[in-house]
Amino acid sequence: MILGILTAFLFSGCQSSSVETSPVETQVTATASEQEDTDAPTPLQPTETPVSLAAQVNGDAITIAEYQAELARYRAAIGTELATEYEELVMQELIDQFLMSQAAADAGFVVDDAMLQSRIDQLDIGVEALGSWLNEHGYTDETFRSALGRSIAAAWMRDRIVAEVSQTAEQVHARQILLYNSDEADTVFNQLESGADFETLAEQYDPLHGGDLGWFPRGYLTVPELDDVIFSLSPGDYSPVTQTMLGFHIVQLIEKDTAYLLNPNAYRVVQTQTLEQWLQDRRTQSEISIYSP
Repeated sequence: MILGILTAFLFSGCQSSSVETSPVETQVTATASEQEDTDAPTPLQPTETPVSLAAQVNGDAITIAEYQAELARYRAAIGTELATEYEELVMQELIDQFLMSQAAADAGFVVDDAMLQSRIDQLDIGVEALGSWLNEHGYTDETFRSALGRSIAAAWMRDRIVAEVSQTAEQVHARQILLYNSDEADTVFNQLESGADFETLAEQYDPLHGGDLGWFPRGYLTVPELDDVIFSLSPGDYSPVTQTMLGFHIVQLIEKDTAYLLNPNAYRVVQTQTLEQWLQDRRTQSEISIYSP
């Protein structure tokens, strides 16, 4: 607009020495200049650079930067380079955290600024020390608060899930004879078939415990393939020779109870199983897109 007015003024000054410019002509000249200025192209505004995503969980984004920072923290924690399976593990743990924090929000749990600040204050390390820690672990103040809020919400949801686990469960009391080659296992099994006492044989092979496995629920043993074998038995019965990664098992069922009190360790196992099942179900109900790794 300024350039158009200045051009019109100079043109008018040059004409005044020979021809008098009428007010109408001056007005037309100014209007044309204004039109030229109006038609000039509007400068393009800068646009934001798209954020690269590693994954999306029900529309919530996990950025590449966030994922890579988490990988770096995981690598520092275990002190070695990460194999592909660890990279996938980090991704799955991030997704699980998003799923639980989203469920917490659905349940009405809100992490507000006051709660965040309270948790940060509980660290009791001072502003300068906290800043150094954030920098060392690849956080900015914003990403740390976001991750902390998500972690608080996920922990709340986790605690709610496991708190609903019953203190009792279907359990069995069993003993076993564990052998390390198939020929010996077959020999012992044939002795049992010929009338040998199971408990007596079990004590021969395990003088300390007599092969007693105690009470346990499904999924408690380190060799879960024995579950179906044991839980299908009736008290007093024993199983055929069953091979696992530990060796060759012959197991006898002593007792069974549909609602036996879980010991503390077994209770934690059942809680873990319940949480894993919840996450599995949640995954099937969710929209999850993974772009990296």
